[in-house]
Amino acid sequence: MAAPPEDDAPPSYEAAPAHGAAPDHGAPTRSVAIHHVRASLRGAERHGADITALLEQAAIPPRLLEAPLARVSPRQFARLTKAVWQALDDELQGLGPQPLKVGTFAMMCHAVVHCSPDLRSALERGSAFYRLFSGGPRFHLEEKPAEEKPAEGTHEARVVFDLTAFDDPDHYLAESATVVTHRFAGWLIRSRINLIRVEFSHPAPRHALEYDLLYGAPCSFRAPRTALVFDRAILDRPVLQDEAELRAFLRRAPGDVLARLDYGSTAAAQVRRLLGQSLPDRMPDPQDVAARLAMSAQTLRRRLAAEGTSFQRIRDQLRRDVAIAALATGTVSIEDISQRLGFSEPSAFHRAFKRWTGSAPRSYQPGG
Repeated sequence: MAAPPEDDAPPSYEAAPAHGAAPDHGAPTRSVAIHHVRASLRGAERHGADITALLEQAAIPPRLLEAPLARVSPRQFARLTKAVWQALDDELQGLGPQPLKVGTFAMMCHAVVHCSPDLRSALERGSAFYRLFSGGPRFHLEEKPAEEKPAEGTHEARVVFDLTAFDDPDHYLAESATVVTHRFAGWLIRSRINLIRVEFSHPAPRHALEYDLLYGAPCSFRAPRTALVFDRAILDRPVLQDEAELRAFLRRAPGDVLARLDYGSTAAAQVRRLLGQSLPDRMPDPQDVAARLAMSAQTLRRRLAAEGTSFQRIRDQLRRDVAIAALATGTVSIEDISQRLGFSEPSAFHRAFKRWTGSAPRSYQPGG
């Protein structure tokens, strides 16, 4: 699947949550690794598109492509995606066996919303729709029979993807197809779908740590097939969206589709939300956050360590993402950003930002 272009909107620090999704309560959306920017441009390069012009449309400084630690805001990435679709008239961004014209996803959405009583029917109809196109993505729904009850007591369903026809060495379409399907399915039923796990047929990539940000679930690699796995009961949930909500959804895409909001229940997600709520005021310290979560600071440290992170790392990532989004607008001074993020002086912010991204803050500003 791919999503349709978004309408232009005033720049903001974070993307708005999709209708029906739980709000993120002030936590800014995650920034996007430069790997995904490079991967999204691979098909455009093959077809001779002007990469510099595409990056300019997204307000992404071309020099960031050469910075291994660089990141961009979700809004910049959404604009880049839109620019590549329009340049190639292809929602597969030049990576499929043949183009999938812009507007195909929108027509699939109309077919699904109007004729599907529940999520099961919606996914099956979406699968049938894409089979009408010889170069379209292939996916199908599988459900475990009731007698195959897993040990944990949950009957599993999975959306299985077949992307073998695509020339996609970065596995960008595998990531895009799974993310878009997950987000769209949750939008249809107005509820986040908690994944049990995500399976990928490709080996673990260098950016595998980003997958937790994308899916919020355990991911396995070199699996027999690429698939989203979730509780089968979710398939019985009714489709709650209508024509009016679909028009709004399509106007906001791909921002709403690509951004993962931090409304998960992990300790790390809760800490990020609480820290995000504090901006632009002083960020609370670990003891304050632990108290608000009704636990000791030591318990919070243990839980974060078990999730492979720490309070300092979450705080740095939050500050990084807010700074990247603000710098990309070109309307907020470095001094102001430094103050909003709680740095004692701009020079301290400069040092921290370069440590986070490998580049100076000015290099992230338009024309910087």
